[in-house]
Amino acid sequence: MDLMELLPNYYRGNVTMEKLQSILAEKIQALANDLNETIDQCFINTATTLLSRYEKIYGLQVDVSKSHEFRRERIRAKIRGVGTVTKEMLKAVARSYSNGEVEVIEDSANYRFIIKFVGTLGIPANMADLILTIEEIKPAHLAYTFEYTYRTYDELSLYTHEQLSVYTHHELREGEM
Repeated sequence: MDLMELLPNYYRGNVTMEKLQSILAEKIQALANDLNETIDQCFINTATTLLSRYEKIYGLQVDVSKSHEFRRERIRAKIRGVGTVTKEMLKAVARSYSNGEVEVIEDSANYRFIIKFVGTLGIPANMADLILTIEEIKPAHLAYTFEYTYRTYDELSLYTHEQLSVYTHHELREGEM
């Protein structure tokens, strides 16, 4: 912000006033940046330096070696996991880790449930923390398993062997084509 624009024209060319306004503009900009940084720390989606505080509040182990986004996912999942465990809660928690659609299939007769990843191919990257979160929120008497979605042979049969030969098996099963 150029503070000289806010002053009357007769201050233009006044070296002392221009220097003073320049110093004030720097201080105001630094204050605005600090205010924005403070506001960012108030929200989990934008917090960086206070992530460890949120982790402690929600009883999570602080691991500063993980990325900020990874840590935010854990915190958001923990928040979603507070309260009575429902099918919808489990879906929301699993969705936050997989970044895709999830189905929860109840098998009450066998005291278990299945978490099926339908919106993403393959095994989601953050499974270790998803397992920890589910262990924390699920009732102790229930077991659970995961089902993953992969690209099928029928989907690949539309391509020739030559077209598919440029991809690895991993890319064919669950990668971008």
